[in-house]
Amino acid sequence: MQTLLPQHDVVLLGVGHTNAHVLRMWKMHPVPDARLTCISNYSEATYSGMLPGVLAGQYEPGQMKIDLVRLCAAASARLVVDTVSGIDAQRQEVLFEDRSPIAFDVLSIGIGSVPTQAGVDLLDETVVPIKPMQTFLARLDDRLRLAALQPLGRALRICIVGAGAGGVELAFCVPSHITQILGEIPLEVTVINGHEDVTPGATAKTSRKTRTALEARGVRLVLGRRVTAVGGGFVTLDNGEQLPTDIVLWSTSAVAPPLLAELDLPRDDRGFLLTRSTLQSTLDLPIFAVGDSGTIKSSPTPKAGVYAVRQGMVLWENLQRTLRGQVLQEYQPQTGFLKLFNSGDGRAIGEYKGLSFHSRWAWKLKDAIDTKFMAKYQNYTRMPMQNSPQGNMSATQMRCAGCGGKVGGSVLSKVLSRLDIPANEHVLLGLDAPDDAAIVRLPAGRPMTVTVDFFAAPLDDPYIVGRIAALNAASDVFALGAQPVAALASAIIPIGKSRKQEQLLYEVLAGGLREFREMGATLAGGHTIEGPQLTVGYTMLADQGTAPPLTKAGLRLGDRLILTKPLGTGVLLAAHMQAKCEAQWMNALLCSMLLSNQPAASLVAEFDISGLTDVTGFGLAGHLLEMLRASELSAELSLDRLPLLPGVGRLVADGIESTLAPANRDAEASIRVNEQSRTESKYAVLFDPQTSGGLLLGVREQQVDSVLKRLSELSDVPSRVIGQVCENAELQSTIQITS
Repeated sequence: MQTLLPQHDVVLLGVGHTNAHVLRMWKMHPVPDARLTCISNYSEATYSGMLPGVLAGQYEPGQMKIDLVRLCAAASARLVVDTVSGIDAQRQEVLFEDRSPIAFDVLSIGIGSVPTQAGVDLLDETVVPIKPMQTFLARLDDRLRLAALQPLGRALRICIVGAGAGGVELAFCVPSHITQILGEIPLEVTVINGHEDVTPGATAKTSRKTRTALEARGVRLVLGRRVTAVGGGFVTLDNGEQLPTDIVLWSTSAVAPPLLAELDLPRDDRGFLLTRSTLQSTLDLPIFAVGDSGTIKSSPTPKAGVYAVRQGMVLWENLQRTLRGQVLQEYQPQTGFLKLFNSGDGRAIGEYKGLSFHSRWAWKLKDAIDTKFMAKYQNYTRMPMQNSPQGNMSATQMRCAGCGGKVGGSVLSKVLSRLDIPANEHVLLGLDAPDDAAIVRLPAGRPMTVTVDFFAAPLDDPYIVGRIAALNAASDVFALGAQPVAALASAIIPIGKSRKQEQLLYEVLAGGLREFREMGATLAGGHTIEGPQLTVGYTMLADQGTAPPLTKAGLRLGDRLILTKPLGTGVLLAAHMQAKCEAQWMNALLCSMLLSNQPAASLVAEFDISGLTDVTGFGLAGHLLEMLRASELSAELSLDRLPLLPGVGRLVADGIESTLAPANRDAEASIRVNEQSRTESKYAVLFDPQTSGGLLLGVREQQVDSVLKRLSELSDVPSRVIGQVCENAELQSTIQITS
């Protein structure tokens, strides 16, 4: 059976309450013949309902976070973490600031809202907006530590602007957090609100209870006053009064995020996207706007999470109905709902159907509701295989092999017309005038270095895969000291509709071109065929120059071995396939794999570097042994000094490894290690295959510090001395493991 590309692309822009419900349902009941893509600025989502509890010390920060990397992996959904710049509604594409567009057949926009700053002049950095909530704790803690550096000789002054549910919960709970960070210090907390009372929208009785509880905590209330400016250590009010402050927490009423103004879609007077009662844009396109991002034209509601949660079931149904061409379901907003505010002392203030209360049982109820809600989204276990998002071809539809298995010419021509392919003086015949072959000419006497590398896509984002494939292939020529000139692409594209193949190939090559442009090369040609799995690679053509190549055979006795990237890409990619690679680990993994080895390789011209190779599929042990055998030397390697990517040690301890690792252990025949060291996680990582791994350098001892300093200037990814070259103690090259 041959795998098909899905016919439909469902895209979620933002993963707030409503869109998150779709992701969870997709995990349990994937839509046949469709692919889900989630787009977010962050690899984690934060549940606002539990933030006050985290501040009060009632929850750990991780309890309010949804790991989108793991949840998307568990749902077999694609996650794209990047900044969206707009959408092309007619072409049905999501546009980005720094990557190729993503096509959609149906789109749901749920990027929430932001606190309004209209008419306010913010002159300094003391303001900490509540959003984006993913970074709120880090930003708050940074401000607190900066404030603590100043010898105040008085109470720390905190102003909270906004007295809705978010503002009053901050006032109740943030003092506990400040104590956690700075210890017991005197505090002055002031809440400022343009409304004449706190918690607008609540009943008078609830507002009164809230106000009484705040005043009992010593919180000063400034009501009926609007903030006009913040700066110079003061908050200026609309009556001219200035309130001294050290930190301002901004939790005002909701307005539309700036991105919504860039979308060519109907909006209300506050900038939110107008929809029908079906949650579909009034522009009659396959675009939905949900949660705070949308306003139902016929029945607008306040911007509150409870509405967003209830919209989830309707959105899930309507996305499927849109793909099937069926009549959409209408969303009916609820007219009343339970309100609960965390007062940070083991109690909660609430109201329901005219009743108002402030009690411990109300907090227990809120805690039960919130933890039950989050448990739905923190279950990252993959479901048993149900309907595959891809289809399968019957025997009568099986595609031809040989040259009959090539991707269609119209697909290729459309992709090439969309790509911005840079010129290169050495390419005489390339993709600007495609022919049967490319022609590359180097200056007389300068040899050409040629290498090829390709792999099955380790991730489900074709653009990122294209970037990694380009860097991985070019790494071999960097290691030899050559300058890339041109690349020939090789790609296996799954069978599917021509427009789906076109989009996939376009994203792959656009990613590759981004890296080729950075390294001074171009794309000169290539070949594509249809197959069961996306597979991408490049043949690199490089100018070796006039200097001799730096080969694996140049190691010298006494050289220190420097590794320029941490290890563990194979372990993390294996974990990702099992939905066990956490968001922060994936962030570090991508940062490492997308770091070019070209700057590090350029240090050969500055220092006495004798031997050089890139660490890739055979793992550190395999590639080091290649160098040692070519140089007829051995090495001592310190496990303690081996740098690992975050999470690798824990995953290895849990028994996760790449499928190539057992074959790489053939190198153990040349490794000398005691039994205790053999059981350590770092020993196992010696055999972990690296995708777009770092360089391994042989450096004179007296130049080590200078080389490390230069490497730190070139990259934030740490380089480290991991061992040294020594004489052969046996008849063969060996690696002696030390602790």
